Amino acid sequence: MKRSTIGVPTAIGAGILLAVAAPLSASAHVTIDPGQATAGSYAVVTVRVPNESETASTNRVELTLPTDTPFSSVRYVPVAGWSAELVRETLPEPVTVGDTTLTEAVTSVVWTADAGSEIGRDELQLFPLSLGPVPDTGSVVLATAQGYTDGSVVDWDETDDAAEHPAPVLYIDDAPPANHHGAAAVTLEAQPAQATPATAADDVLARVLGIGGLVVGAVGVVLAIASRRKAVR
Repeated sequence: MKRSTIGVPTAIGAGILLAVAAPLSASAHVTIDPGQATAGSYAVVTVRVPNESETASTNRVELTLPTDTPFSSVRYVPVAGWSAELVRETLPEPVTVGDTTLTEAVTSVVWTADAGSEIGRDELQLFPLSLGPVPDTGSVVLATAQGYTDGSVVDWDETDDAAEHPAPVLYIDDAPPANHHGAAAVTLEAQPAQATPATAADDVLARVLGIGGLVVGAVGVVLAIASRRKAVR
């Protein structure tokens, strides 16, 4: 008797992949998650960078840090296949942070891909950072430049509500808008993770596709078990 080629692990895997892919496809911007931090804390921030090009790969990411409310401590977590550089510059004017007066600070973080480690089509990369102490201000815009292997650069630096390329924003004293694009990917050490804000349409689509993926996986499991029972007989 011929056995079915559908296995339990394969069926489950298909369902999980569909369920996970749905939320990721809902937003394809450079983001931080959940986009909120407490003043005075040290936040561990994950910058999420998806590749949006059909023909080129992402090979460079530059995150700009504020100079009017600088972070006195900036540390990166090494990412395999990528080198990171902390760019330090003299501040336009001295800034007091706690008991320290800063005359220079890290003004940007630049990640560069090694050959073969670029972010390809349908891929995304996560870049963790530790930033602190978080300034006691409304919010901090973290404009990001995304470079591609074809020489093009996409600047995620817009802050208006209808922005095509919204900048990631870290909200501190201000509450983030419910539909804000940039409040999507920073895991904070001092706070529990929060869900990624999205538009109502995106949320519904993600949920439908996710449930669909789980259903596909469940059907696959049933078929695989039935097939095995027949084979034993």
